[in-house]
Amino acid sequence: MRITVVGSINLDFVASAPKLPRAGETVTGAELARHPGGKGANQALAAQRLGAEVFLIGRVGRDAMAEEALALLLADDVDAGGVVADAEAPTGVALIAVAPDGENQIVVAAGANHSAFPEQLPQRIETPLILQLELPIETVEAAVGRATDFVCVNLAPAQPVSDQLLRRADLIVVNETEAAFYGDLLHHGGGRVVVTLGAAGAVMYQRGAEIARAAPPRVRAVDATGAGDCFVGAICVALLEGMEPEAALRFACAAGAVAATRPGAQPSMPTRDEVEERL
Repeated sequence: MRITVVGSINLDFVASAPKLPRAGETVTGAELARHPGGKGANQALAAQRLGAEVFLIGRVGRDAMAEEALALLLADDVDAGGVVADAEAPTGVALIAVAPDGENQIVVAAGANHSAFPEQLPQRIETPLILQLELPIETVEAAVGRATDFVCVNLAPAQPVSDQLLRRADLIVVNETEAAFYGDLLHHGGGRVVVTLGAAGAVMYQRGAEIARAAPPRVRAVDATGAGDCFVGAICVALLEGMEPEAALRFACAAGAVAATRPGAQPSMPTRDEVEERL
């Protein structure tokens, strides 16, 4: 199975703190780590480790952070032939604060991701396609328009998109906050819609009617960063392999749960064996 991912690539600076700060509050005693991240890169690595062959299209800076941001992708044989080094914009950065229970706060400086324009895309995308909304919307819309196979759109972070994109998607994935932002628009097309519910699992809909629901295995969460991206990569792999909706949700929930037990976004992505062991 070959999948194309069009999406963001970041380097994450993660501060593990005793608690998350309130507005205006300074929290001390944190420990700092650096991990590869970005929703596109995270989803690409998740799908690759779960059994797909992934081709990634994205953009990084021509700087030292780019090497770090791409390190795990290259180590796991993700095809980064579609990644361009921007001569002017820096590699994207995410600043992440993580509490002991795994909850987090994230601020993203997009950098080169905002320079990933439609001209970087191939004229036709003939493999299954996964996208998110951390690149310019015009690029996301263009990629969907050039796709000839299965299309999954993770509508994150939530922002206005065209009705054409929503109708073209074979699979839409959102969390509860994003689902509230889009409302009934999510169900105007004929594709499937998955709403993730954190520790409560996920629900799949088609034309507004619930068709499947699953809960994750119980785990001790360490860092939720990247768990949602892991879910996206996993649900796509499962459905493309022909799993029925409920089995696909169970598989994806288990993958996301395993990811939440480890720190960092990409370092936490599980292998196929690890997910099947949880199941």
